[in-house]
Formats: sequence, structure tokens, C-alpha cells
Amino acid sequence: MSMKEMLLELKEKALADLEAAASSQELQDLKVKYLGRKGPMTEILRGMGKVPAEERPKIGEIVNQVKQTLEQCLKDRTEILRAEALKAKIANDKVDITLPGRKPAGGHLHPITLTNREIKKIFMHMGFDVIEGPEIDNDYFNFEALNLPKDHPARDMQDTFYITDNFLLRTQTSGVQARTMQSKEPNTPIRMISPGAVYRNDYDATHSPMFHQVEGLVVDKNISLADLKGTLETFCKEMFGSSVKIRLRPSYFPFTEPSCEVDISCVICGGKGCNVCKHSGWLEILGAGEVHPNVLEMSGYDSKVMNGYAFGMGVERIAMLKYGIDDLRLFFENDLRFIRQFR
Repeated sequence: MSMKEMLLELKEKALADLEAAASSQELQDLKVKYLGRKGPMTEILRGMGKVPAEERPKIGEIVNQVKQTLEQCLKDRTEILRAEALKAKIANDKVDITLPGRKPAGGHLHPITLTNREIKKIFMHMGFDVIEGPEIDNDYFNFEALNLPKDHPARDMQDTFYITDNFLLRTQTSGVQARTMQSKEPNTPIRMISPGAVYRNDYDATHSPMFHQVEGLVVDKNISLADLKGTLETFCKEMFGSSVKIRLRPSYFPFTEPSCEVDISCVICGGKGCNVCKHSGWLEILGAGEVHPNVLEMSGYDSKVMNGYAFGMGVERIAMLKYGIDDLRLFFENDLRFIRQFR
């Protein structure tokens, strides 16, 4: 068989194999087989020295033609297989738009935030302004302006976190009330609540070093305990339901006189008596009273003309009663099993 016949036969066989290749890997293997260093084309080129001199130009031309034809066929077949693979991938990865979308998991509000918002909403509907103040306060507004001088024994009840001798993390939001009174013209009527975080050195199932308060203040002429009771009764019925009852018990707070603890009928047993209310039928919910004349006088109000009432409640305490939670620490442990219940 002549060199020309060998080349033409090799060409036909190689083209048939390339056309039959079904994958890029098969094409790569055929490229190595026919055009690689140990392939027949390379062997033929190496044997050109044995070809008579007069035939070399013609044989060389045929060799180059065969090589170019195979390389072009290899390139074309590669493009075809690549297009087919892309088409198959698109078909397999097709999105069925008739299926419902997958919604991402959404966040939700913390139970303390939910309770705080509900408290503010109720009092705003009763005409109260919402006023906030600094969480780092000075000794004067946190204690002295509230009838708690430096030697007052009631300070021991609020053992707290001091930053300097004069500045501390506030133990109550009552300081916002003193700031508000002193920022206004003397004897200006006030109807406000002051929500926010407060800090005390205490930690157990019913106390936390950081918790939230909402304190209220009403100052005007001829304000009585009856006004206080009516306001708090309205709040409790809005928060816990229309069937709840309240009662006022005498107590002591330095900034109010007279002072009282406010109880509600147990929201668990309806006032019949259970373990939660220690079989008394009542649950303590907040403290309140008539604003002490000294507090009014220190803020520039005439206690003979103006009087008022104040109250303060722990937001965590309200949330525990509303949602039936028995350990305050659950609010701050960030256990998602607990938090997700309030979606």
C-alpha cells in the first residue's frame, strides 16, 4: 500500500471515530490516538526520510491536508458536544414556575418588645406622652430629685452599678419624670410615661440585672387616688381582659405619699386561688401613689397648687403574667425554642 493510500485510509477511519465520539473525554482520547506524539500521523512524518525525494512534496502536502482536516473535525465536534451538554444542563436545571415559592424564614419581635409596645399603645390611647431619657444618669436625677438623699436607707433596696461616684446605670426610669418637670415652666400639667431599660444588682428566677420599666406621671390640679385607680384599672382590663379586677394595698415608696401596691385578680385561676397566686387569688403587678410634695417642690412645682400620681411597672413582670412564663431569665437566654413561640 502506497503512502498516499495509507494517509487516505487513516483519514477516513479517524473522521469516522471523531463523528462517533459522544463525549469530550472520547474526543480527547482520539486526539491523542491520531495526532499525539505516538500516533500514526507522527509516525508518518518521522518516516518522510524514506520517501523518494521526488515524491516528498506531494506526500507532505497530503499529510498536512489530512492533519488540518482532522484538527478541524476535532474542533467542530468539540463545539457540537459542548452545545449539546449545555442544552441538556438547561433542560435538567429547569425551574418549574408552577411550584409555590420557598419563603425565607422571617424574624419576629421579642416578647418584651411586644409587651412594651402594647403598654405604650394603651397609655397613648389614654392621652399619655411617651418620653425617654438616658440610661446612664447622675445621682441627682436617679435619687435626690426623687426624694432619696444620699443618706436615705431606701437606696439600699436599689443596689446598682456605679460608673463614677456621681454617674450610674439608672435603677428606674423615674429620673425621666424629674427631668421632664424641670424642663417645663413651673406648674405645667404633665401626662407622660417613661419606658426603658434599668439596671440593678440582682439575678434570680424573678429578677435580672437588666430589665425594663414603664413609669407614669400625671401632674395637674385636683388629682386624686381615684384618678390613679381609674387609670390603672383601664390599663389592666386592656392588657389582661375585661374580667380582671384590681386592688390597692398600702405600701411605701420614697417619691410617693400615700403609696400603694397594685394587685390584679389572678389571670391563671380567675381569682379562685392556685399555686401561681399562692392561693390568694391576687397577683402583684406594680407600685403607685400620690406624688410626694418634696418631689414636686424640687422640680419647681408648687405642691399647694399642683398634685399628681405616679406608677411604675416592670415590663418583664407584665409579660410573664400575660404569657404564663414562670422564669424571667428565659427572656435573656436567647433559647430559640422559647423565642419562636411568639411569632
